[in-house]
Amino acid sequence: MIILDTHIWVWWVQNDSQLTKQQQKWLKDYESDCLGVSILSCWEVAKSVEKKRLILPLAIDKWLEVALAYPGVQLLNLSLPIVIDSTQLNGFHSDPFDQLIVATARFYSCPLLTADTKILNYPDVQTLK
Repeated sequence: MIILDTHIWVWWVQNDSQLTKQQQKWLKDYESDCLGVSILSCWEVAKSVEKKRLILPLAIDKWLEVALAYPGVQLLNLSLPIVIDSTQLNGFHSDPFDQLIVATARFYSCPLLTADTKILNYPDVQTLK
């Protein structure tokens, strides 16, 4: 399994050109294994729509339903170990979304697929580069 950062998930579902060929390959390669999406990513997408930072072709409830049904996608809930670990990431920046996504990847011992340089540069989480 790999964990998808929120923007990677949105780019994939929206067929966004920001998704690199390598990222597309990883998505395809891990599709049969599992593509983990945090419940937090659902909230982050919904908040981005609410604040008009993200425009989707469907109402948010329908978009989430479709996006969570994509091949290989598994919705991952938050747990106490994830919440606690997210507050103990030494040297990591203070964005709570990033903290929880990183902690989710660490909890599942899975690589995180992201384009976020702050996450890519953090040594205490495995990422796909």
